[in-house]
Amino acid sequence: MILGWVCRIIAAVILLQTLFFKFTAAPESVYIFTKLGEFLHGYLSFVPVAFAEQWGRIGSGMLELIAAILLLTPRFAWAGSLLAIAATTGAIVSHLTFLGIEVQGDKGLLFALAVTVVVTSAVALYLHRKQIPVLGERF
Repeated sequence: MILGWVCRIIAAVILLQTLFFKFTAAPESVYIFTKLGEFLHGYLSFVPVAFAEQWGRIGSGMLELIAAILLLTPRFAWAGSLLAIAATTGAIVSHLTFLGIEVQGDKGLLFALAVTVVVTSAVALYLHRKQIPVLGERF
C-alpha cells in the first residue's frame, strides 16, 4: 500500500500548495478566476464576473482543502480521491477551453499539476476501491 500513500501524498501536497494563492488572492489566481467569470458571463449573463472570481476562487480552494484532508485520512482516502478528481477535472477543462495550457507564462505548470492530481488520485481511488460504501463490495 506504499503506492497508495505516495499517490495520496503527492495529490494532497499539490492541492494544499495552491491554497495559499487562492486564499490570499494572488494575481495569477485572480486572473484565472476572472477569466472563468468572463467565460460564464458570456453564457449566463446574470452571473457577475466578480462573483465568479471571488466565489469560484474561494469555493474551489475550500473543496481542494477538504479533498486534501480526506486524501490524508486512510478511512476516507476514496472520498478524497473522488473529490480531488472532480475539482481538478474542472481545472483541466478550463485549461483546455478558455484558459489555454499556458497561463501567464507558466509554461503549462498549472495544467501539469492538475493532470498529476487527477492521475495520482485515480490510482489512489483504484487502490482504495474496496472502501467505497456499497460499490466497494462489488470490486
